[in-house]
Amino acid sequence: MNQKISSLDRRKFLRGTGLALALPWLESFSGSLHAATSASDSIRRLACFYMPDGVPMPRVDDPAYQDWSWFPHGKGRDFTLTKCLNPLNPLRDDLTVFSGLSHPAVRKVHGHSNADQFLTGADTGNRGDYQNSISLDQVFAAQVGDRTRHSSLVMSTDGGTGSPRGAQTMSFNRKGRHMPAEHKPKRIFDMLFVKSGKDAARRLALSQSALDDLLEDAKSLSRSLSHHDQNRLEEYLQSVRDTERNVEKAKRWLDIPLPRVDLSHLNLDITPEEPKTYLQTMYELIYLAFKTDSTRVATYQIGRENGVGASDYMARAVGFNLTHQLSHETKKPGGWENFGTYCNFLSAELGRFANKLKDTEEIGGTGNMLDNTALLFGSASSAFHLSRNYPMLLLGGRGMGFKHGQFLKYGQGNEQNQSTAGISTDEGWKGAMDYTELPLSNLYLTMLHKLGVETDSFGGSTGTLSEV
Repeated sequence: MNQKISSLDRRKFLRGTGLALALPWLESFSGSLHAATSASDSIRRLACFYMPDGVPMPRVDDPAYQDWSWFPHGKGRDFTLTKCLNPLNPLRDDLTVFSGLSHPAVRKVHGHSNADQFLTGADTGNRGDYQNSISLDQVFAAQVGDRTRHSSLVMSTDGGTGSPRGAQTMSFNRKGRHMPAEHKPKRIFDMLFVKSGKDAARRLALSQSALDDLLEDAKSLSRSLSHHDQNRLEEYLQSVRDTERNVEKAKRWLDIPLPRVDLSHLNLDITPEEPKTYLQTMYELIYLAFKTDSTRVATYQIGRENGVGASDYMARAVGFNLTHQLSHETKKPGGWENFGTYCNFLSAELGRFANKLKDTEEIGGTGNMLDNTALLFGSASSAFHLSRNYPMLLLGGRGMGFKHGQFLKYGQGNEQNQSTAGISTDEGWKGAMDYTELPLSNLYLTMLHKLGVETDSFGGSTGTLSEV
């Protein structure tokens, strides 16, 4: 290396022939990093995840209610996670489940058209003129984005923007315009960690061998590091190798063209393991982006509504055909269990990601990464595309003051979640509300305050949630 350690900072790279790999934070560089990680600029992160199609909500008199109702049984700190969420039990003290929250402006919008407003709260409507507003993640990114190489990471399984009321991205800029989402792991990886020289064909490939050109530089650097940083650097390089292997496995599934005829008879090369690997890879890329402080804001839309796009294949990870069909077949034998099994899969992968953050020492050695990362997970539909009573989870962020280990119910008249349960036809979304709910943006405003954003309102909020 031709630079001294003292001159390196978090924007420097390990360099091979025509390649460069972003470095993780290392205590040996603490002098140059002090300004970026001082107490007055404590690291806070936000990641938001969206699942389409709502969740299982059988009636209380249905035999499936005990095991497969998405919302927990009980309330407050006395609650039990069902099989839909029980993979998150080890994180019970780091999570809060919510019911009785929704965006007032779209409570009468069909669930096929409502993902656009999930992070904005805007009145996007069922049809006609379309106007959105800034999303939660971009409000936070506007405050912290200049402190990292990338102001935010916008991802989805389908990629791009989609169409009005058919969003394939969760993020919207200050003018309410779609921000394109990236869906190819290779491009995300390269954007985050690879710089190409004049010979672009020599960019870092997604395999173990692609790191060989960088290892000598890493060894040279390692000799100048503390023992702690040597272990951290090796752990980081191993994480990159693991991610590269998963990316390679996911490529074949991702590149299969969308079918134009009966979906159940095509794309036979898509195996149940491929969607699972893809989802794990997307989570891993966010983890690496956070660990290297490449960004502090990420969104990942796991799927778009209405069973459109590659994301509808995600249920094949647990042996089913198409994800959207699961929400339509709940009254068939085993229907609630099938839908709940898919939710269990999503919970398990979210839990895997959260636990990895929890098991990783925070930059600067103060606690773990989950303590300083707020993970928002949910859907803009509850039972059968009903734009009410959004199923919502919040994980992490204890270092920011979030209170967890609870199931919080809001509103009045639907405390047992039965007014929005058992619906199995599209007529449900047209039904009158004989109960009340609070604006979901009250939660978002609370989150912004704990993330350090000073604002009086967001997305139609009427206040904050003191319990959070």
